[in-house]
Amino acid sequence: MSKIPYTRNSPQNRPQQSQVPADPNQPVEGELVPEHPLLEDPDALAARLANSEDFLRRNKSVLLGLLTLVVLAVVGAFGYYTWRSSQDQKAQAAMFQAVNYWEADSLNKAMKGDGQYDGLEAVASEYGGTKAGNLANFYAGVAALKQGKFQAAIDYLEDFSSDDLLVQARAYALLGDANMELNKYKEAADLYSKAGSYNANEFFTPGYLMKEATAREMLKDYDGAIKAYDKILTDYQNAQEVSEAKQLKSRAEAMTSK
Repeated sequence: MSKIPYTRNSPQNRPQQSQVPADPNQPVEGELVPEHPLLEDPDALAARLANSEDFLRRNKSVLLGLLTLVVLAVVGAFGYYTWRSSQDQKAQAAMFQAVNYWEADSLNKAMKGDGQYDGLEAVASEYGGTKAGNLANFYAGVAALKQGKFQAAIDYLEDFSSDDLLVQARAYALLGDANMELNKYKEAADLYSKAGSYNANEFFTPGYLMKEATAREMLKDYDGAIKAYDKILTDYQNAQEVSEAKQLKSRAEAMTSK
């Protein structure tokens, strides 16, 4: 059998009818898709730019308003940071002499100032938003506690906060002391418990737990007191409070049996 010669009309050389894809946005099989269609199609690029320009013209006021807000926010944040830094420096300078008086136990001068330098009261009030002003609250709280001004001590210490876990725990304990002096035993017990569990350690926690137990005994909450004593005996066996904790635990246990 003779072979059919290969011509342009032979089946092998006839153009195949392309199938239309289901999605008209998809390229036809075999068609090369340009990597950057906008760059290779000047008309499409021009249309895109025209649309962008039209959008900018129509929304110029809104865009300028947004840009203004962003600029004002950045400038405002920078200005506030600069102002706060200068305030903190002023507070540190003002508090320097007050702390010297505080360390020398000249508590009245430490609190009120000496006529030339501000005292802790003024620093805490005028620079409360600064680090130095925050620290002034701690010093003022301790001074007020020593002076017997227990509610003032509470007010100052409640306005103090610290990232230093030991210092913050100490502040909670001092708040407990002030509440104890005001016969607010429940508040005191809770604050001592908070101090004891805040970065618990063998140096300070046993003392805080002893104070908590005392406050709970004042509330006649002997079970709570025993729990605090047990924590000392179990978790801090080498603490100097252990011997006293054993004796007071026995007394509390005797009270529960009455």
